[in-house]
Amino acid sequence: MPVGPVLASDPNLVIRPSSDADVPAMVDIYAHHIRRGVGDVGDFEEDPLHPDDLKKRRKAMRKKRLPHLVADRDGVVAGYAYAVPFRKRPAYRYTLKHSIYVHHEHLHAGIGRRLLPALIEACAAGGYRQMIGYIDAKNEASLRLHEACGFVRVGLLPAVGYKFGRWSDSVMVQCALGSGSSDQPGAWRRSVETVVAEHEWGDALAHRAGVDFPGDRLA
Repeated sequence: MPVGPVLASDPNLVIRPSSDADVPAMVDIYAHHIRRGVGDVGDFEEDPLHPDDLKKRRKAMRKKRLPHLVADRDGVVAGYAYAVPFRKRPAYRYTLKHSIYVHHEHLHAGIGRRLLPALIEACAAGGYRQMIGYIDAKNEASLRLHEACGFVRVGLLPAVGYKFGRWSDSVMVQCALGSGSSDQPGAWRRSVETVVAEHEWGDALAHRAGVDFPGDRLA
């Protein structure tokens, strides 16, 4: 499998909605990260993810028209990303919380710079207005990636996680989607499948913050 840097026009990399066939690969990616610590943006879990549980989560997200994407690199799932409601209260219905995981053999190859902008665009197209993420404060690569994609640091939660014998700080990041808070929210728009089919996720979208993306620095 290719493990070098990803180019914006790399035909070997496709961002697409996940399927049940991708579940085993996603479970393996997740299992590696919970064994080694928080390598990307996600929940600070310790228990392995069961394939049936992931299938149920995907099904629930599809019902809510929420994106669940994979980075398919030459037929191999090199990473995945998704978004869920930030909170259950109706007042928060236009805000999402996201997670992104990259296969450990594809870290620093530019997978994240293609996957995260695709997730942002899919969420914006769904009518959502804000995206929230929580990142391990020591994960500098992920923090750089998010800031380059338009996220800003809005908070620091000191020592909220404890795993592998150490306390972990969590950085809260936020990105405005679409027109953000500049106007009233409207009706839902395009589906995730339509958005993904219409775009080739590359540097043009990832450069929304005007920042370059060297493939050897970002997750």
